[in-house]
Order: sequence, then structure tokens, then C-alpha cells
Amino acid sequence: MNEDADQLARAARQLIDTDDLLGGGFLPAEHHPLPEVQTSAPAAGAEAPAEMTPAQKAAMLKALDEEEVRTCTLCGLHRTRTHTVFGEGDPSAALVFVGEGPGADEDATGRPFVGRAGELLTKMIEAMGLTRQDVFICNMVKCRPPGNRTPAPDEIAACWSYLIRQLQIIRPKVLVTLGNPSTQGLLNTRVGITRLRGQWQKLPELAPGLGGIDVMPTFHPSYVLRQYTPDVRGKVWSDLQAVMKHLGLAPAARKGATGR
Repeated sequence: MNEDADQLARAARQLIDTDDLLGGGFLPAEHHPLPEVQTSAPAAGAEAPAEMTPAQKAAMLKALDEEEVRTCTLCGLHRTRTHTVFGEGDPSAALVFVGEGPGADEDATGRPFVGRAGELLTKMIEAMGLTRQDVFICNMVKCRPPGNRTPAPDEIAACWSYLIRQLQIIRPKVLVTLGNPSTQGLLNTRVGITRLRGQWQKLPELAPGLGGIDVMPTFHPSYVLRQYTPDVRGKVWSDLQAVMKHLGLAPAARKGATGR
């Protein structure tokens, strides 16, 4: 009975936290699994795709992280980093979130999106009825730019092959690009996030097997925290609901028009 009460208390806290963080208008969906991705994934650097099991994908991601990313010195960011931040989540995820780069908390822990913006991203994922373990979360660059500035073009170029190989291994159904750097970089465009967000895009043929993946651009959680208005929150939630519909996920519960 105590265990049941603890579970109910945790669920209630999750509802309250998500409600507060997302602005009072939304509740997380009941947890449900993402659809399995029935596609092949190429080995890193390979031209022809090869079938890979989830265990093989996990092993390949681990090798990429431990053997290349953690020892990378291709740009100046390696001189100021504490840890590289490879990314984490399901190696066979149908849904991948891509941000721009690690911040101070991420640099200190080696994990993506664990600071204030990361807390909001976690709640956004939970509002979709998912967990961080159901998706994959990563960034354009794997080392923190000093002062949390936007990654420079040469820094993005240095990390580009790591990101591309991550996506080749995972082979998601949907990418959610968070903010300008990831949106413009992956879509190869100069159009800004304000114009692109909420509109489905197709990933260019950046590497074998990646062309045509569906992309939903939306605002970065750090921007949402800076511009914490009903309009901005509503736009992001609309984008996430479009992703849920696209993946065949049940709609999240929503409160009445008053929001309280």
C-alpha cells in the first residue's frame, strides 16, 4: 500500500511540475512506447546500409563516443571542455532531438540537456507521454562553447561527422531540431527558426540513408525560458503535438480553456 501511495505521489508531482513548467495549460500524456523503426542502418562511413540490431546500434554508438568523440581535438573547444557530451537515449529511437551545444551543467556532467533548459525539455518529452529513455537527445557540437555562445561554423564542421554518424546509426523516423543552429545546419538553409518552426521539412541527403527523414523545427528550450509567454509555449506545444500525431502517439490530455 505504501508503494502504491508513493507511485501516486510521484505521478501527482510529475503532473504539477509539468503543468507549472509548460505554463499551466497542459498535462503529460499517459506513457506509451514509440513505434519501432523498421529500417536498416548503415555502418559508420559505409556506403551501403547493413541491418543492425538495437544491441549493435548501441555498441556502435558507444565505440563512436569512446574511441573518437571523447578524444577529439579537431577544434579549439577541446581546450576548455570538462567533458564531451555525446548524447543519450534509445539507440533505435524513432524520435531524436538535436540542440546546438552543451552548457555549463552538461559540460560538468557529460550528459545532454540537464540544466534548466534540459529540465524543460524533459517535461516537454513527458508531456508527449514519453521519457528521455524513449528518445535520443544530442547536440550539433559535443563540447561546450565558452560562455554558452552559439557554436562557430568551424566548430560545427569539426563535429559534423559525429552527428551524421549518430543519425545514420539510429535512423529515426522524426528529428526535432531545437533552435537555429541545428535547424539551419541539418536543413542546409539560412531561413530562421521563427519562419520554419511548426512546418514539416525533409532532411536533405546529408549522407547515405538520411535523405527524407521528417524534421520538425521548434524553439530551443532556452529560448522558451527567456520568452516564457503563452504564445511561445503554445507554439512549441503545437509543434510537439504535430510530432505525436505524425508518430501515431495518443494525444496528451489537456485542461479546459481556462488552463487552471
